[in-house]
Amino acid sequence: MPETSRRRLLLGTAAVSAGALLTACTSNDPKSEGTAKSNAPAADDKPGKPVTIGFAGPQADHGWLNAINENARSRAAEYSEVTLETTEGSNDTAAQIGQVKTLINKKVDVLVILPADGKALTQVGLEAMRAGIPVINLDRIFASPQAYRCWIGGDNYGMGLNAGTYIGEQLKGKKGAKVVELAGIDNLELTKQRSQGFADALKNYPDIELVARQAAEFTVESGQAKMAQLLQAQKRIDALWNHDDDQGVGALRAIQQAGRDEFLMVGGAGAKSAMDAIKADDSVLKATVLYPPTMAASAIDLARALAQSKGVGGLAEQEIPTGLTLYSAVVTKENVDQYLPTGFS
Repeated sequence: MPETSRRRLLLGTAAVSAGALLTACTSNDPKSEGTAKSNAPAADDKPGKPVTIGFAGPQADHGWLNAINENARSRAAEYSEVTLETTEGSNDTAAQIGQVKTLINKKVDVLVILPADGKALTQVGLEAMRAGIPVINLDRIFASPQAYRCWIGGDNYGMGLNAGTYIGEQLKGKKGAKVVELAGIDNLELTKQRSQGFADALKNYPDIELVARQAAEFTVESGQAKMAQLLQAQKRIDALWNHDDDQGVGALRAIQQAGRDEFLMVGGAGAKSAMDAIKADDSVLKATVLYPPTMAASAIDLARALAQSKGVGGLAEQEIPTGLTLYSAVVTKENVDQYLPTGFS
């Protein structure tokens, strides 16, 4: 997933409206908005010229990744003039490079690529751009800005920052508050960014101490095992931030098995199971910080607009921007109904 780039345009787009700002310049409908399984296109739904979009997505071995693929397919289906050429999805860089080359050879109009490894796929992104096929780089960023026309993705640092700020406000004034962190895979840049944002937020709350941190693997099993270790080591906790809602399912199991309920938990990404738990308000899980998979639907909107020479509604420019960073909204019991349509399984 992406590193910070000066080329990005920070639009502060929440998940429930990830596509709402992508309304084409010809649209006058203010009600158009995107959801995880959108019922209405975010861009101008008046058919334009025929467009073939090539989509090279990830292997759907995680709830969020599966939601990415579903968002892309469902959004493309809403446009009668859009044909979506999809690959099987792969986490193997060599296989994905081959799949993208096949799409290039098919001469698609635009490519949407979520690379298994941004650095490794940079060369094939450059190849597409040089062949006159613009690339929408989704989430994990290429090593060169010449390899894509537009980048769209989430804000990993912002996830940590907003999670830390929410926890800080909940524990404000509580002397000696103890916080623990259940991170994702430690060698990934996205995990480092999320942890840095969290640490930076807690600096604003001197009464709060981060007393322990464990890295899990974005799986239910690892979440359960690592959370059990945290609970055993820490006899009192005031708050937990878990980077990923999939591993959070396991974390909640460990918490329930240990009979612990003295702390609040904040999740990450925006799974439907997490939002359901937040709405039910019958567990320690009180909030989740979004990393919206609706970005894939918005990537299709951008690809269509690019192929049809349209800009982005609400902006004066005639061209789509070079980057869109989506906002990591905090979902709580108070606003969960707004975001539930974007929750992924």
